[in-house]
Amino acid sequence: MTTTSARIRIADAIGEILPHGVPFRFTAYDGSSAGPPDARVHLHLANERGLSFMLTAPGDLGMARAYVSGDLELEGVHPGDPYEAMATVMDDLRPKLPSPSDAFRILRGLGLSHLKPPPPPPQEHLPRWRRTLEGLRHSKNRDAAVIHHHYDVSNEFYEHVLGPSMTYTCAAFPHEDATLEEAQAYKYDLVARKIGLKPGMTLLDVGCGWGGMARHAAREYGVKAIGVTLSEQQAQWAQRAIERDGLADLAEVRFGDYRDVAERDFDAISSIGLTEHIGVRNYPGYFRFLFDRLRPGGRLLNHCITRPDNHSRASAGAFIDRYVFPDGELTGSGKIISVMQDTGFEVRHEENLREHYARTLAGWNRNLEANWDACVKEAGLGTSRVWGLYMAGSRLAFERNEIQLHQVLGVRPDAAGNAHFPLRPDWEG
Repeated sequence: MTTTSARIRIADAIGEILPHGVPFRFTAYDGSSAGPPDARVHLHLANERGLSFMLTAPGDLGMARAYVSGDLELEGVHPGDPYEAMATVMDDLRPKLPSPSDAFRILRGLGLSHLKPPPPPPQEHLPRWRRTLEGLRHSKNRDAAVIHHHYDVSNEFYEHVLGPSMTYTCAAFPHEDATLEEAQAYKYDLVARKIGLKPGMTLLDVGCGWGGMARHAAREYGVKAIGVTLSEQQAQWAQRAIERDGLADLAEVRFGDYRDVAERDFDAISSIGLTEHIGVRNYPGYFRFLFDRLRPGGRLLNHCITRPDNHSRASAGAFIDRYVFPDGELTGSGKIISVMQDTGFEVRHEENLREHYARTLAGWNRNLEANWDACVKEAGLGTSRVWGLYMAGSRLAFERNEIQLHQVLGVRPDAAGNAHFPLRPDWEG
């Protein structure tokens, strides 16, 4: 029997927390080990700082801090695509919460000095309570700060990860063998057809990223398009691409908040990957703003990540909130549809593309792995590890129906109730 004063080897402590066995090979700096010696996935805890990270923030945040800092090493899989490692852990990891007395015994055996939190990695954003210094949640200043944290990493970094389309949203694969680039182009055209674009129309694309939708609408449909993004680097890249493609007479990308768009009577609005950043409480104001910017008969296509139900907690987990999408919130498609209807939209169509997002993420992980050295040179090892980890984890979540991707098409009817909509959807013809 281990006494309360005895030292505990790290692997033995893990064995107590995982009584059903360790599904991967684990080794630690104290010489201890656990799990099958021939396991495909091997985690190595390299130093005491890594142990402190995991003890002071149990769960995904502590492990992420140790991994991003290089204190928790992943062997057997490439850091650009740790999908296999994450699948192994999520499939077979069955921790048992120790009793308070056992928890104290384990902590004392590992060393209570490890309960002093080390400074987090520089890639980590502030905790939510400290973000109030940047403004109230989803205020313009705070939204700008959190968007800068994620999207202004480096345009060159994103070129390596996203590929030539520079599209950071779910693609739509027209067939099993479609490439990522083909699927991104198909997604833009699917949106364009759903909102009924025709030459001479006007389009507002909110949260436009690097301007892919605005450029597609201008180039393929002769539409006058305005894109808006809170990322200055995105706006600069997009405007250069517009000028390079000879589309400056039709397309424009602005650096700013969508709430500052003064123009009205747009024929169509696309919102591709923005709603996740709005905040569920702000949905009524968000959809009301978009409704007011449309002419009667105009269409809105809202494309965003959702929960598989309408009652789960909206906020993301600790790792996603601190390292990937600070202040991001997700809810079910039913909530989105109900708010759109309450705002005045007539919802005419919706579909779930979650399997498509899993494929999209797999493509981004492959790009990150293939361009790993260039990505590390551009953005640093820690940031590259963050992106590999979160994209692989998100792929698993889409595959396992823990999150979804819904496109919801709404129309602003005219005063007589006419939606100016065909008897049957015509975008798949």
